[in-house]
Amino acid sequence: MNTRPTAFKPFIFSFVLLVSPFLHAQETRYVFEKGMMGSPFKLVFYAANDSIAGMAAENAFKRVEELNVIMSDYRDGSEINRLSARSGSGEWVKVSKDLFDILAISQDISAKTGGAFDATLGPVVQMWRHATRKGVFPTNEEISDAKVRTGYRKMKLDRKTRSIMLTQKGMRLDIGGLGKGYAAEEAIKELKKLGITSAMMDAGGKIVLTNPPPGSKGWNINVSNGSDSLKSMRLSNVALATSGPTYRYMEHKGVRYSHIVDPQTGIGLLFHVRTTVISPDGTVADALATAFSVAGIAKSKRYMKHFKGSKVWLVEKQGENVADWNTLE
Repeated sequence: MNTRPTAFKPFIFSFVLLVSPFLHAQETRYVFEKGMMGSPFKLVFYAANDSIAGMAAENAFKRVEELNVIMSDYRDGSEINRLSARSGSGEWVKVSKDLFDILAISQDISAKTGGAFDATLGPVVQMWRHATRKGVFPTNEEISDAKVRTGYRKMKLDRKTRSIMLTQKGMRLDIGGLGKGYAAEEAIKELKKLGITSAMMDAGGKIVLTNPPPGSKGWNINVSNGSDSLKSMRLSNVALATSGPTYRYMEHKGVRYSHIVDPQTGIGLLFHVRTTVISPDGTVADALATAFSVAGIAKSKRYMKHFKGSKVWLVEKQGENVADWNTLE
């Protein structure tokens, strides 16, 4: 989970109130922003008054921080890191509902995408982060050692006891590929508890939308390939996530490797891909944006049958060849 601590102050968040003379009191637009999970989180919604709005934003961001404490692979004492530390012990470890739920979703998506998405990829991700930061390409031995400690089938789940077993020593979980989508969904739930029905949570590019703004047919969202706007859409009651190399990559011997790691090879993708997924659920959209980027167009078309209601825009470039797969409306 990409939850690196940021320079943002932990409690203070910015607040912007925009009032239109045409909106009734209960339709006032509020915008709150806060740095969380290593990214800017932006919350936009319509509420009856300042008091409800302030409470809603506070509850939503508090919920995100609760999840960060549980799921951050950057925090030594996080629940997910404590679970990883017990890998290979042969023990079933009882975990919180949040951690179990997100790992169960991860396992389901892994099975449906042939392992293109894998929450056990932590050892490889750690190796690749170090290599990218230092500019030193990992050795074959380092890649092999990291890969042997991964594999979603090595993580076992017991739903009756809400327990997890990591069967091999040295495993490390990393749910950066779906954590922000999950957090955005949970933040929106806090708003709904207060009767707020028109909202958008943008969790570092992982977006969850509820009902349209008052008087509108939807939230105006632009789908981009990283340079030019490809499509502008009005969306509501869906989630959207985008994955792509953009500015994060490593170059070695004239070859550019993406920050998105292929579980099969243990190294960054050799082809450039930009993937946008629209799904009924933010956690699924987040994970599929990564999974489809890894799988590429041909395999992703087969995997799509498992995700009813989801849509994808995938631009894939290998060398000078560019392929575009578009199922968005």
